[in-house]
Amino acid sequence: MLRSLQIRNLAIIDELSLDWSTGFTVLTGETGAGKSILIDALGLVIGLRADATLVRAGSDRAEVSAEFSVDDCSEARDWLAERELLETGSDECTIRRIVHAEGRTRAFVNGSPISAGELR
Repeated sequence: MLRSLQIRNLAIIDELSLDWSTGFTVLTGETGAGKSILIDALGLVIGLRADATLVRAGSDRAEVSAEFSVDDCSEARDWLAERELLETGSDECTIRRIVHAEGRTRAFVNGSPISAGELR
């Protein structure tokens, strides 16, 4: 389950932090409010192709971080444990993706570097 999402310098977003509770969440808003940017941010976190045009004008990089609970997902817990990316007894997975203005990207799971392919 997605617990939180932090975005910096992505498209028109300077800085944004969102926290979710359990249950159903709906994103609504007028055209141009940024709903699609939130979806793009989640796409970056799950390893979708990054595009340097997503970096906010005047910034050298965009950064997206998402915190997930993997308590109810044994497949994710096992995958993280196999790669030594999950602390013993923890149910938290933090994924961070950085997109540089020149197109280079970096990804991290619980602080360890990982490829975008592995995120997918």
